[in-house]
Amino acid sequence: MDVTLTRNFCIVAHVDHGKTTLSDRLLEYTNTVTQRVLTAQHLDSMDLEKERGITIKSHPVTMLYPAKDGKIYKLNLMDTPGHVDFSYEVSRSLAACEGAVLLIDAAQGVEAQTVANAHLAMGQNLKIIPVINKIDLPGANLDLCMRQMEDILAIPSEEAILASGKAGIGIEEILEAVVQRVPSPRWSDHPHTRASVFDSIYDSYRGVIAHVRVFSGSIKPGDVMLLMSNGMKSEVKEVGVFTPKMLKTKSLDAGDVGYLVSTIKDTSDINTGDTITLNIKPATEMLPGYKEVRPMVFCGLYPVETSDYEKLKAAVARLRLNDAAFVFSSESSVALGFGFRCGFLGLLHMEIIQERIRREHDVDIISTYPSVIYKVVNHGGSVVEVDNPINLPDPGTIEEIREPTITASIHIPNDAMGDIFALIMEKRGSIDHTDTLDATRVMLTCTLPLNEILVDFNDRLKSITHGYGSMDYELGEYREADLVKMEILINGDPVDAFASIVHRDKAEGKGRELCEKLAEIIPPQMFKVAIQAAIGGKIIARDNVKEMRKDVTSKCYGGDISRKRKLLDKQKEGKKKMKQFGRVSIPSDAFIKVLKTN
Repeated sequence: MDVTLTRNFCIVAHVDHGKTTLSDRLLEYTNTVTQRVLTAQHLDSMDLEKERGITIKSHPVTMLYPAKDGKIYKLNLMDTPGHVDFSYEVSRSLAACEGAVLLIDAAQGVEAQTVANAHLAMGQNLKIIPVINKIDLPGANLDLCMRQMEDILAIPSEEAILASGKAGIGIEEILEAVVQRVPSPRWSDHPHTRASVFDSIYDSYRGVIAHVRVFSGSIKPGDVMLLMSNGMKSEVKEVGVFTPKMLKTKSLDAGDVGYLVSTIKDTSDINTGDTITLNIKPATEMLPGYKEVRPMVFCGLYPVETSDYEKLKAAVARLRLNDAAFVFSSESSVALGFGFRCGFLGLLHMEIIQERIRREHDVDIISTYPSVIYKVVNHGGSVVEVDNPINLPDPGTIEEIREPTITASIHIPNDAMGDIFALIMEKRGSIDHTDTLDATRVMLTCTLPLNEILVDFNDRLKSITHGYGSMDYELGEYREADLVKMEILINGDPVDAFASIVHRDKAEGKGRELCEKLAEIIPPQMFKVAIQAAIGGKIIARDNVKEMRKDVTSKCYGGDISRKRKLLDKQKEGKKKMKQFGRVSIPSDAFIKVLKTN
């Protein structure tokens, strides 16, 4: 097919604004998937995606569309995630496209991720087609959406298409707009073959299957391809397109989006964002890749059963292939045994990876308290990056500790402003400025420490705003903060699984909370055991594990009270002796319970 008849576009929007439902209607309208086979959220293939109603992976699909001008166009669509944690999936899809359909919910208007994704698309010079979706809802406010589109996104309102993915309204107009407005594939006249890898999956029979966008030239089975990042050569065994199932073809030509099976068997050999060229006439310069993603949140993952370590190792290696933003390295803990230190983009990303390990690989795991990367400046001026509290240098050698901050834009209803201000202050944040979006909503731009939003910030934002608040954030600069390492001691011995880096002002409250929780969960011991939270050598909170009491006076029926006292004193002496020599045996499920409730 002529390259001028190919269009590559993606759908971007805030979470839950109807991207996947609209994709279903496009598949149905172009007869790519027949009505008999089509399911709701057809492109969301993972069980987790269907259950949570969110898109986690971007899904490519090729459609043929007979346009009104009498020509048949090949449309390559990418359905992308909307959640802030998966914005790297969006950037990968944008790098493979020339246009983007930007969805706006007619009832909710422009939300936090709508703005972020629109700016991502504008940054890549894509042609944006604004679509106001869900116009059949009773609460639809088209005038407001048009005004917000012009004021916040600077997109002319006359370019907007009114549609409803659920009711199938405006589907033909969207397809026509894609054909007319989105330019044909760029860089197709380059003299050498160049293709960009935007995703890859592992197949136990065929090895690594790379998802590629061919920019120039063509790739066919039998060609010897060259990976430009590491110089690795491999023979191409099969190529094809997604319909959405994999469909084998004779070749992939300029402008095509499809898959490529080669002789590469190791998951770490092919990197997302790499450029593929042919070994015979190799290209000299790589395609401009998307931004390299860096994990922001770290935690330790350990198998509940130590015998599952090898299974967990295979599981994280497999997930690393499909997910460029997930990193891991081996570590061990006295309390939990062998495991992995893993890095994620955010909390939802962490939750999804953990759930996938449990479901897809059948490994029961526990995770330690989440942490971020701190920069520690030593007295000599050297800077050390610390992602695990255990690795924090000795306090005597530290000049300052810097923590990462985020710049967040938070969209909230007017009536929640007071409570949200209090929440931001509680999390050591500052509000830079506020913008009025309309009569009922405002947008706050604030700076917050990343460490403070890890655990419960998003949940509390949603509960304060009754579900109407939304947040998007990007990593800001590192700032100096009064941070300390808090350790939990059980019977005087530190337990590394509970070590955390906290702000000095909050250390006492967090320490007390953790000590109380441990005292409840750890089963009674033979003698009284102290649980303490400590900063350096200073104890800041304490609680006790209950002690078992054997009723040594049960055989004394009446008689003199001194007989009972004698037996109780004997018992007390025994416990004192036991305390001197005894060790506290804490079952691993006690750690698991505490870490799971965290």
